[in-house]
Amino acid sequence: MTAQAKLATPPAPSPAEGRPVVLQILPSLVTGGVERGTVDVAAAIVAAGGTAIVASAGGPMVRELERAGALHVTLPVDSKNPLVMLVNAGRLARLIKKHDVDIVHARSRAPAWSARMAARRTKRAFVTTFHGTYGHANPVKRAYNRIMLRGDRVIAISHFIAGHIREVYGLDDGRVRIIHRGIDLDVFSPKAVTPERLINLAERWRVTEGMPVVMLPGRLTSWKGQRLLIEALFRLGRNDIRVLLVGSDQGRTHYRRSLESLVERRGLTGVVQIADHCRDMPAAYMLADVVVSGSTDPEAFGRVAAEAQAMGRPVVASNHGAACETVLAGRTGVLFAPGDADALALAIAEALALDSRAREALAAEAIAHIRTNFSKEKMCAETLALYRELLQERAAATG
Repeated sequence: MTAQAKLATPPAPSPAEGRPVVLQILPSLVTGGVERGTVDVAAAIVAAGGTAIVASAGGPMVRELERAGALHVTLPVDSKNPLVMLVNAGRLARLIKKHDVDIVHARSRAPAWSARMAARRTKRAFVTTFHGTYGHANPVKRAYNRIMLRGDRVIAISHFIAGHIREVYGLDDGRVRIIHRGIDLDVFSPKAVTPERLINLAERWRVTEGMPVVMLPGRLTSWKGQRLLIEALFRLGRNDIRVLLVGSDQGRTHYRRSLESLVERRGLTGVVQIADHCRDMPAAYMLADVVVSGSTDPEAFGRVAAEAQAMGRPVVASNHGAACETVLAGRTGVLFAPGDADALALAIAEALALDSRAREALAAEAIAHIRTNFSKEKMCAETLALYRELLQERAAATG
């Protein structure tokens, strides 16, 4: 079926009186923080009595989106081909008119170019979410990225990203709003993890009871810090711990082999295990005594640090990016100098040395910190408030 045919298929929903119709646009619904936030906000729109529509190239998370009561429209908005982007603008404009969309919310650069054209043609409010630092080494890349600054409102997912927008692009006005990503605290809760889930995962990974576990979750890619952690473990010089690198190589077999080779050269074969992708991260965090977020590049938000704290685990994180916002240094975790294997080794040793009373106190503060500041409910409430503010502003302007 063609994208145009799919566009004509879904019936137009009937929005509740005075409730907004919001169209979110992103490349796909496969996996990741952008996708997770899109689905969560769509569900919140529906729960508040509005109409949520999402346009993407599709993916496994479409089912979850539709279960939440949102409408998904499949379009090739993942394409960076200028001609396809131009055609997408027309498709989106027709979609906006058909469903009487109030707000167009773009969550990625390529879709944002089409979405802004469509929003301008139909005179609808336009919102963007700046999800990362993006490549900005030359003027061409910066010009491409600037589409994310052209919203009537620009959502930055952390203070770090807001600072990046100000420093790199010179945008520092009332359009920029900080709305942190949110953690699903019904899922990432120590009380929600059953003993059976822990046992199954421990058996799968051959985790020995009583042996401290250090975990670095994240896809196998160089900037996530797996090599740095291996070097830190070599300096730490302990063979009485288990270290799990939890994440898929996503086809990066060369990098995976390089990690395996480094583990062997450093004499850590019995210590370090590459555990591949895990479908039950709450249980995985519960197995860990220390969770490492060792990114060598700054994290725009860094879900690992937030999720691990939500599970009451001590976090060791690079002291840059949004980790400086999500981790309370010395209270819910330890921050170390980015890229410094010696500093990481010392931070891991400090976290492992916590006694039971200190761990309990840390867990209580970490859980409370995340529940207060980084919940899914808070993210959704702030996003819906931004939508309402924008619609009220536009209503006042039109009389």
